Amino acid sequence: RDTKEKETLQQNDIAKKIKHLLENIQTNLYQKAIDYRSEMTHKADTWEEFKKILENNAGFIYAHWDGTAATEELIKQETKATIRCIPLNNKLETGKCIYTGKPSTQRVIFAKAY
Repeated sequence: RDTKEKETLQQNDIAKKIKHLLENIQTNLYQKAIDYRSEMTHKADTWEEFKKILENNAGFIYAHWDGTAATEELIKQETKATIRCIPLNNKLETGKCIYTGKPSTQRVIFAKAY
């Protein structure tokens, strides 16, 4: 069990109870995963902020990027962080690349491999 609770069931109710129990386990595990992802996700608007987050936290960083492979490579060389995802449901948000200062229309997700 995900909650480590124990429960005694009557044999004639077992099928219905197990179905309900499995649904609850799925819901709880999904919510824990969502909460963990939220706790481990940070937002950076500047290069200094980006580096500070990487030094002090594991997880993901949403940051603006200018869209070039060269910038991604420079960020990787300096911090070991790489782009993990360009979210499909990303809101268009104007900003500046954290590294070059060039215009950016959306944030991407950076992270380090451990």
